[in-house]
Amino acid sequence: MALTRSNEFPTGSIAPSFRLMNTIDNQYYSLKELCGEIGTVIFFICNHCPFVIHINEALVNLANEYLEKGIRCIAISSNDIDTYPQDAPQYMRQVAHKHAYPFPYLFDATQEVAKAYDAACTPDFYVFDADLKSVYHGQLDDSRPGNGKPVSGNDLRSALENLLKNKAVLENQQPSMGCGIKWK
Repeated sequence: MALTRSNEFPTGSIAPSFRLMNTIDNQYYSLKELCGEIGTVIFFICNHCPFVIHINEALVNLANEYLEKGIRCIAISSNDIDTYPQDAPQYMRQVAHKHAYPFPYLFDATQEVAKAYDAACTPDFYVFDADLKSVYHGQLDDSRPGNGKPVSGNDLRSALENLLKNKAVLENQQPSMGCGIKWK
């Protein structure tokens, strides 16, 4: 497990648009079609990453909780499936069904979306307001596989609560850490 930190994504940046296939239903969706009324969380994940596997249940719980509050989650996998075939769309669909993902699980075959967001690792979290302006880019929480800290989602939850309450953007945004995206 090579630990990679997320790159900087400036607060106030507009979310790059995209149109990707949702591996759950094999339909293509744009960001505008999927975004939430109050906010949108975009996270880059993949099937095989131990850092993602470690937080999968928490992602499902968080997405279900905030969907009711007008915040939608969108998962994207951008890994090179030639080198990592376990991250191919048919396996993404299996993982989404196994964990009952309440969010689309999109496949970025060209890796152009990951590059547009300057995504570096899995998981990598981005929060946008109703106007698709960035209000958070950082970690879910301090938990990592093997470090003994419980998965709480505290960092991401704090950003979402601030968004819901129209509070200022979190000043201390810790970068996410995980496996590096597998580039072509």
